[in-house]
Amino acid sequence: MLILTLVSVTVAALLLARLLQMRRELGRMTSQLRRYNKGTTGKKIDVSLFDQRLEALAGEINRQSDLVVDAEARRRRTENELRQAIANISHDIRTPLTSIFGYIQLLEAEPITPEEKHEYLTIVKNRTKRLQALLNDFFELSLIESSDYQLKTERIEMNVLLSDILVGFYDRFNERNITPDIRLTKEAVTVYADESAVRRVVENLLINTVKHAAGHVEICFGQREKTAELRIVNEAKELSDIDVRLLFDRFYTVDRTRSAQGSGLGLSIAKSLMDKMNGTLTAELHEGSLTMTCRWKLTVAGEAV
Repeated sequence: MLILTLVSVTVAALLLARLLQMRRELGRMTSQLRRYNKGTTGKKIDVSLFDQRLEALAGEINRQSDLVVDAEARRRRTENELRQAIANISHDIRTPLTSIFGYIQLLEAEPITPEEKHEYLTIVKNRTKRLQALLNDFFELSLIESSDYQLKTERIEMNVLLSDILVGFYDRFNERNITPDIRLTKEAVTVYADESAVRRVVENLLINTVKHAAGHVEICFGQREKTAELRIVNEAKELSDIDVRLLFDRFYTVDRTRSAQGSGLGLSIAKSLMDKMNGTLTAELHEGSLTMTCRWKLTVAGEAV
């Protein structure tokens, strides 16, 4: 009986000691978390008392802290992007508006010849078209990037679609004295995607190529492993690695003095649409040549690979 009592007392003492250790450890963890939340330290919670449950708790708290930090970083990045986007669109809207207003004043001022009137009206019309295109692109990008924007998935014969798009760009390439090297696979390549979105992506890439290409242009399409791949290559000696990293940013133009030629949103729209289709759009610079690569998942017998 005495032995049983001693054992019971010993066990109770050990449990009490363990409980006190855990309380001290919880207090220490609370103090660490409080200092971390106040920003007085960047050190994560560590556990000095060996206990799997406490270690698991500390690990989850640290992971939650990482998620909070990441969310805050994304929030700041989004705010900076929005601030930059507002600044850019304000600049790009103000420029044609100022020009339009100036030429309207010229039309209203002194008597002008019919030739001058025609010239001024043509300029006003062109500036208005640019402003309309800018606002349309900005509105489209806002829709695409919203969570409610849905694409329609359908079976697309890529060879047929790309051939149709390229025929439509014949005159544009011809005006720039560009004879692209076009190589499309003869094998039928089918993907499941939104046809209008695919068309918009390819057209935006080709518009960018026609606008800025210098010299040789190469357009290749084929099957690579489990993806359908479209590559557009053109000389771009004026580009730097920094430019390439920023190509898909909203309103980004390599030369701001050329901003009147486009909204700076075409590549951003293409990138957003590819993301919506679970595809990829990348840009690489190698020895003075820019390569834009689109990849879509292939389909086999009506199912995605």
